[in-house]
Amino acid sequence: MFYEPAKGHGLPHDPSKAIVAPRPIGWISTVNSAGEVNLAPYSFFNAFSTRPFIVWFSSEGEKDSATFAEETGEFVANLVSRDLAEKMVRTAVDAPRGVTEFDYADLAMAPSRLVAPPRVAAAPAALECRVTEILRPKALDGTPTSAVVVAGEVVGVHIDDAFLKDGIFDIVMAGNVGRLGYMDYASVSEIFSMRRPHWGKG
Repeated sequence: MFYEPAKGHGLPHDPSKAIVAPRPIGWISTVNSAGEVNLAPYSFFNAFSTRPFIVWFSSEGEKDSATFAEETGEFVANLVSRDLAEKMVRTAVDAPRGVTEFDYADLAMAPSRLVAPPRVAAAPAALECRVTEILRPKALDGTPTSAVVVAGEVVGVHIDDAFLKDGIFDIVMAGNVGRLGYMDYASVSEIFSMRRPHWGKG
């Protein structure tokens, strides 16, 4: 089939998120100037630079994670491991502002080193970030979309030593969780390696 997104797909459910998948989940913790703590998962999340190390997440609408990050200039991206998946989903609840999802999902906080927002204590890894820019993408006709893209430079990295083997982060042991389409998720259970070729060497 072929469809133009602006005209609809005619399917029971939108396939767009299933096609662009799996997507890593940024479990974003933030705090506002009043000290209110927020924790929410974002599957529109990824890294787009290594030097400097920059990650971003996109909020569909002015949600607490984006507004808190814009207000204070900081956020933490926590890794979702397989054993934390159910608690991660609980933090997607539409809780009123001022209610921390850490408590709702029965998650312990751990202090960050260089930024104010706490991190998820049980997460295998967490990235402390300072906001570098906030983008509000536009559609082809120039009208603003509802998306708020928050980019941040990683200023500190936490890794649980239990997930390091011979100096390599064990993704399978962590079972990194990614978002698929619909209500589906995936967990890394096996990996394979390939090396890219060098020109003239086969």
